[in-house]
Amino acid sequence: MKKLLIALFTLTLFVSCTSSTPEDILPPPKDYTAQNDKEITDYLAKNNLTATKTSTGLYYIIKTEGTGKQPSVLSTVTVKYKGYYTSGKTFDQSKDAAGATFPLNKVIQGWKEGIPFFKEGGTGVLLIPSHLGYGSYDDPRGVPAGSVLIFDIELISVN
Repeated sequence: MKKLLIALFTLTLFVSCTSSTPEDILPPPKDYTAQNDKEITDYLAKNNLTATKTSTGLYYIIKTEGTGKQPSVLSTVTVKYKGYYTSGKTFDQSKDAAGATFPLNKVIQGWKEGIPFFKEGGTGVLLIPSHLGYGSYDDPRGVPAGSVLIFDIELISVN
């Protein structure tokens, strides 16, 4: 019995001393801020686009103002969208003409901040630096670390 107690104590001690956190496993995040900002401004210049930049580094373009409700970060919205890189390569898009419906508080920070600039019926573009998108690590869905994301947006409804 004594040997069993010693073995359990040793195992407990071993397990408690070897716990690791993501910070222990992953390298520190790389700061892509300056690189992303240059990539976005180069893209805007190359495509002769004018965008508004927020204090967080998000760029947005309102093409069609829209006349309906304007969402908040707590809204559920229906949006038609196409997501692509500055190279033009598409990585995601809404699957049907009716768009996709989701709560804004469940999406990337760039959408939480950017979609509320639109009103129902509005269209435009979000240019999202990596710190407001999928960040400094490769995303399991295939988005490379540090990627600038561009989304063509049509806000269909605020639910």
